[in-house]
Amino acid sequence: MTGLGGDATPPKIPEAFIASTVAREGPAGAAWLTALPGRIRELRRRWGLAVDGPLLHGYVAVVLPVRRRNVPLMLKVSWIDRSSEHEILALRAWAGRGAVRLVDADEVAGAMLLERLEAEHSLARAPLAEAVPVAGGLLRRLAIPAPGGLRRVSDELEEIRGGLEARWQAVGRPFSRALLERAGDVPSPRGDAAPLLLVNQDLHYGNVLRGDREPWLVIDPKPLAGDPEFGVAPLLWNRLDRSTAAADVRGRLEALVDTAGLDPERAHRWSLLRVVDYWLWALEEGFTEDPERCRWLVGALGGSAGPRAPQGRGAGGGRIAADIDDGHRGGGCPGERGDLA
Repeated sequence: MTGLGGDATPPKIPEAFIASTVAREGPAGAAWLTALPGRIRELRRRWGLAVDGPLLHGYVAVVLPVRRRNVPLMLKVSWIDRSSEHEILALRAWAGRGAVRLVDADEVAGAMLLERLEAEHSLARAPLAEAVPVAGGLLRRLAIPAPGGLRRVSDELEEIRGGLEARWQAVGRPFSRALLERAGDVPSPRGDAAPLLLVNQDLHYGNVLRGDREPWLVIDPKPLAGDPEFGVAPLLWNRLDRSTAAADVRGRLEALVDTAGLDPERAHRWSLLRVVDYWLWALEEGFTEDPERCRWLVGALGGSAGPRAPQGRGAGGGRIAADIDDGHRGGGCPGERGDLA
């Protein structure tokens, strides 16, 4: 374990994280990376942290195992963008109820000191018969009154629906206009009479880890304020494999809706829109596998997109069950993207 001395060797930033950040963010990302070792050193000094393991990374963040007064914790430092800017706000609102506990934070630095969970034990490795009810219960528990300052689900709806036609045209009309129109026909978010609820748009099985205080706790939230049904889709598009039948997907949706106490029609229609949105984005990015998996999932949801079945291995295996986080609009169909933290 490395001590607190200022001369301690700074953590080496992984080359893969450097390359992806610079490719995505350009000179601003390169400057952030240059300052990152010093920022980590300053946070360690300020919060009295000793290094307790190698630096890990995900899509927009690095995570360093640390100890403070022999208590195991995790120091997370994120590139601040729309997907990560309100993570601290959400974790404070949940106060450890159903989610990882926030011990300390620096919003300007994008830094969080978090309780340490069992990263090797996630719901991605639990049997689906266990994982789906747990996820549904967390959907329900985390849907508390939203704190002020969050982007709203209604903003997401306006942005997605407003661009569907042009994006569909630009990628060569990969599915019927009838599906395009059906995907955009989402009920308006609940009116002013209904309270805005805290929604995690990236709740998937890989972002639920085993804990000590509670059996399962959510990490890496991408929060919005609005209809909790918006958060169902990642629990459908993750953990598909060759054995998954369309009826399994519909059964999973029904189980999540029942456990979380959601509106079944809203959950279905929000999920269809989010899958179609990701399908278009995957084509825009030049992906080849994900669009076909999204085509199959749309068909399983009753969108009449096409018959192709998912490929890949099951839970804990290959990339179709990649349990994506920190990605496009809080994640996407499994396949060609995957992250750690």
